[in-house]
Amino acid sequence: MRRLREPELEQPRAGGPATAKLCDQAGCTAEGLYRAPKSRDRLTDYYVFCLDHVRDYNRTWDYYRGMSQDQIEAHIRYDTVWQRPTWPLGTFGSQRTRDPLDAIRDGFGLFSERRAENREAEEHWRPRTAEEKALSVLGMKPPAVFAEIKARYKELVKRLHPDANGGDKGAEEQLKVINQAYSTLKQAAQGSGR
Repeated sequence: MRRLREPELEQPRAGGPATAKLCDQAGCTAEGLYRAPKSRDRLTDYYVFCLDHVRDYNRTWDYYRGMSQDQIEAHIRYDTVWQRPTWPLGTFGSQRTRDPLDAIRDGFGLFSERRAENREAEEHWRPRTAEEKALSVLGMKPPAVFAEIKARYKELVKRLHPDANGGDKGAEEQLKVINQAYSTLKQAAQGSGR
């Protein structure tokens, strides 16, 4: 605990000698020079102790006394951010945005051209290689992991299987195209070691 400075000691009475603050411990007549908080809820309200009693008080005082383990942990977590509200990094409010420009309020329309270009490029993506064409048949865009490709293939096979469609010829033709696309992607994955 902190030692009291001279101005914090009791001021002399008019015409009398200067009196020192006595230790707040019952029965102690020593000079009280050290402050100690009274409770965790009143950290600015102090006892004033002599050196021996402040040592005893500090040895036994526990800031977290009376709190459960969960309350202590929550208090420590709250203190790590200086008791200010926080939110996960990379979010704008509670909604994640795909384009960083969407998070900017564009009152003057400075970024509207770039946003339009980004959306246009995304909408007009055209596959160039055989693998990209096969991904397009499965309704996917690169980059794709083979596990995702396999899951999408299984989903489409269940949906287009002749038993699920009552022998519909259109679904059967789509299934043939999907099987060919999956075969192409499987060979590419085996060739690259993915």
